[in-house]
Amino acid sequence: MPRFRLLPQVTRLAPIDYRIVLVALAAYFALILNTRLLGHFYDILGGLGDYDLGFAISAPFVLVFASLVVFTPFSFKYLFKPFFIVLILISALAHYGMAKYGIVFDRGMIENVVETNQTEAFSYFSLSATLWFVVTGIVPAIVLLLVPVSYPKTVLHGIAQRFVMIAVPLVMLGGLAGLYFKDYASVGRNNKVLGKEVIPSNYITGTIQYVKRRYLYADMPFHKIGEDARLVKQSGDEKPTLMFLVIGETARAQSVAANGYDRPTSPFTSKIDGLLAFQNVQSCGTATAVSVPCMFSPMDHANYDGEAARHSESLMDVLNRAGVKVLWKDNDEGCKGVCDRIPTIEIAAKDFPEDCALGTCFDEVMLRNLDQEVSDKAQNQLIAFHLMGSHGPTYYKRYPDAQRAFGPDCPRSDIENCTAEELVNTYDNTIRYTDYVVAQLVEKLKTYQDRFNTVLLYVSDHGESLGEGGLYLHGAPYVFAPDEQTHVPMMMWMSQGYQTAQEIEADCLGAAAQNAAFSHDNLFSTVLGAMNVSTALYQQQKDILATCSRPVIETALETGSTTQDALQRN
Repeated sequence: MPRFRLLPQVTRLAPIDYRIVLVALAAYFALILNTRLLGHFYDILGGLGDYDLGFAISAPFVLVFASLVVFTPFSFKYLFKPFFIVLILISALAHYGMAKYGIVFDRGMIENVVETNQTEAFSYFSLSATLWFVVTGIVPAIVLLLVPVSYPKTVLHGIAQRFVMIAVPLVMLGGLAGLYFKDYASVGRNNKVLGKEVIPSNYITGTIQYVKRRYLYADMPFHKIGEDARLVKQSGDEKPTLMFLVIGETARAQSVAANGYDRPTSPFTSKIDGLLAFQNVQSCGTATAVSVPCMFSPMDHANYDGEAARHSESLMDVLNRAGVKVLWKDNDEGCKGVCDRIPTIEIAAKDFPEDCALGTCFDEVMLRNLDQEVSDKAQNQLIAFHLMGSHGPTYYKRYPDAQRAFGPDCPRSDIENCTAEELVNTYDNTIRYTDYVVAQLVEKLKTYQDRFNTVLLYVSDHGESLGEGGLYLHGAPYVFAPDEQTHVPMMMWMSQGYQTAQEIEADCLGAAAQNAAFSHDNLFSTVLGAMNVSTALYQQQKDILATCSRPVIETALETGSTTQDALQRN
């Protein structure tokens, strides 16, 4: 009989479609490598006590769908395995650091990692760290390396498949956003660290920011501007000018009675004779970090470059160089670089306990110590006030009990659990309180009229969405941002002495406030003109006051031209 030898048979796995592997990877990153994020997210919800169960359930699906959208472009044959093997290994290390040490991987942490010496780096390795890395990093990476993957046979077929792989998750994300955008916006705004816990976007974003700052912008020279700035004597009146420049926070024009809102949110400034409310003013950005540096820069919205602004002086430097005594008072989250080289007062809650009961300070604190801060010297002075204003989502912390005019309001930070009525009432209270503070600053200016020609200019940095179109808060990309986030209030008050000294026609300016269109682009030159500072940076066409100065109006009447044409002739 013939003898048969049994040979072991190795069964090759059938190739797995790359789309199935891609979904598995998205699920692995979302549900395993982001357990720290999901755990923190559910801890936050647990602390709220009252939340939508559907919102809670949706979070892992949002992570999976978002991962698919981001991962799909890297699924081409010769890129797929190398890319995701590296991503898994690095993400496993990041996951361990976050879970074990509570590390947040932002730009600063990436810088620390890069600059850690060898001895210190090895001190983080242990048996538990090695096991963690093997289980969550090496084993999945080996599985991905060994598993056979099948890809589309033609390029066009592959492009079509990947288009679907991106489109379907985007549609699902859009559906979830429609249902729970308010909830995500509120939780995200109140807990910004969540955005820095998303693996792998946290360390990738941090690395990009580190590389940009370390290698692309490190040698970017710092530019002085307006080195020719000087004060020009006013005609007639010898009094110096005192200007209060008030930068509002998160106030939208749609909620200001002086801009046509049907609720009494401007009861205090409406009683001030001569105070003008500008009806059509657009912001430079939809977030403070963009708008404030932009409005204090000679660059306008169309050509604004944030890095250039950060490596350059601001309007405050130009005024200071010209001889204007300047001071910046901040009750918000800093001046974003525009006050770095001038005298600055950052309001501290411990110094004003009567104004800072909720941990942040009510904007009335800006009136404290003003008499000491306004110099007795006969010189032009400008004090900039950076208000807390309507900073959300904790709107209820922005006004004292005595200024709670609209109710019921919503005294909580998770605005997703406010009714629409409560949310609007709370926000409107912040607008009304800002109106009160601005009115108080005007009244304070009136007490200095024996020594100064006084003027106040108020403008908000950006607006706010309160549910219109399903949007909340702010920070939307400007090209897509709704009017609620870009249409901002602006007000101006001038003493009679200031109007006379500057030869301003009040009726003309009142008509411009009602009918003309302005933006943050007008601030730089308007303030220079208001403070009688001459510099090549000054653009008379952008100076709101210059349009209504008596010499310009007379030239327009004589030539039969517009005031803008007259500005060019002058």
